[in-house]
Amino acid sequence: MTSTASPARRTARAGWNILGLLVFATVGFPVYWMLDTAIKPAKDAIDPDPSLLPTGFTLDNFGRAFDIADFWGPVGRSLAVSLSVVVIGVVVGMLAALAISRFAFRGRKIVIIGILAVQMVPLVAMIIPVFLLLNDLHQYDKLSGLIITYLTFILPFTVWTLRGFIVNIPRELEEAAMVDGCSRTGAFVRVVFPLLAPGMVATSVYGFIQAWNEYLYALMLLSQENQTATVWLGNFTTKHGTEYAPMMAGATMMALPIVVLFLLVQRKMAAGLTAGAVKG
Repeated sequence: MTSTASPARRTARAGWNILGLLVFATVGFPVYWMLDTAIKPAKDAIDPDPSLLPTGFTLDNFGRAFDIADFWGPVGRSLAVSLSVVVIGVVVGMLAALAISRFAFRGRKIVIIGILAVQMVPLVAMIIPVFLLLNDLHQYDKLSGLIITYLTFILPFTVWTLRGFIVNIPRELEEAAMVDGCSRTGAFVRVVFPLLAPGMVATSVYGFIQAWNEYLYALMLLSQENQTATVWLGNFTTKHGTEYAPMMAGATMMALPIVVLFLLVQRKMAAGLTAGAVKG
């Protein structure tokens, strides 16, 4: 026996579908406009009466993006900084999250509150203190100084997120492994770590995106010779105006590493985002 949805339910479903399409169009339009501007002739990019549909196709803008300044240097520096932040942040964040979620120690609640409080501080409010501190440590205009700076606002999120994943892993699994002869470290490596992997992937992707897209600190803490990819995009704005088509071509090339990374880890990403949603 089959049942058909009521007219009210079909209307509600259609309304939600339309709302979903509107949200998708709103979110996806800037990406579409970036791609459209990147492949259209430069003169069409500054047309006062632009067309929503592609008016032409050219790859000259990508060539101009490569020629206007060193491209691979900033991209390489951005990759080095982002990957370093991800590796260090995940390792340190995992150990900190494990300590907070599995061990009882004096000041544990203060540490948790401190992690939340740090995330509430606007990043722009810390520019001057960070600049003075890095200057005293002789880390100004160095990639290592930028990595340390990024870790200060990525680590709290990493610790808090991984703590949530670890809390949802039953302690009984570790205890059963230790009863079978594993040490605490062995139980973590053999039992907890595989279950924590999806959460680590989701956290790593977030950290990579944050470090890759960050602009303000990279602009303030690095010179022109050590600029990252986001600051490199500023080369398209000169005293003669802004070259929008080559800039969008550069932005498209900058977005590719994020897209490739997401495609590679999308399954683990989805598992990490839904981990702990259902218990029992």
